[in-house]
Amino acid sequence: MSAVLTFQSKDGHRTRQESTAMTPQLIEAAQDVLLQGLGLLFELGDETYSHTVRAPFGASIGQHYRHVLEHFQCLIRGARAKEVNYDARERNPRLESEVTYASIATCDVLRAIKHWSDASLQAQCKVVSSVSYQQGSEDTVDSNVGRELSYCVAHAIHHYAIIRLICAEIGISVPAAFGYAPSTVKHLSSLEAD
Repeated sequence: MSAVLTFQSKDGHRTRQESTAMTPQLIEAAQDVLLQGLGLLFELGDETYSHTVRAPFGASIGQHYRHVLEHFQCLIRGARAKEVNYDARERNPRLESEVTYASIATCDVLRAIKHWSDASLQAQCKVVSSVSYQQGSEDTVDSNVGRELSYCVAHAIHHYAIIRLICAEIGISVPAAFGYAPSTVKHLSSLEAD
């Protein structure tokens, strides 16, 4: 998917340039994954959401969902500052224990990314994160907002897979595609078609 953009130079000549136009597909993917999470939240009460199960990993749905949402929040803050630091998550206990609070925070993220454009996604940023368990091991790499939004979507799907396991452990059903990467869903569909 690409779009042709027309620019007028200072000397009055018009030039055409192709844009990658990744906005609609990437924004839709982010919205889809966040709406999946919101759909799950609507099915849960605070007690179920924050209930820690032994398997897997001694965690709750809320802990994993908070982790997902805070990555998106770091990206939104970082996009403005041109530096995204995933290690600087708030680790807000309300996000992992209160369904209504997590739902509102999800809607805030959805509202923020809804207005991103191609230019927003192509904006350059630095990404800071710890790459080792040793103290002071932060590394900074060059990236762009679109790449980081793509990372947040993939990261969410990974944690949704764990949330899916927790839900199975406590008897909560989730939609068939919840916690599966789009490529996996397509692959499984192609196997069924054969």
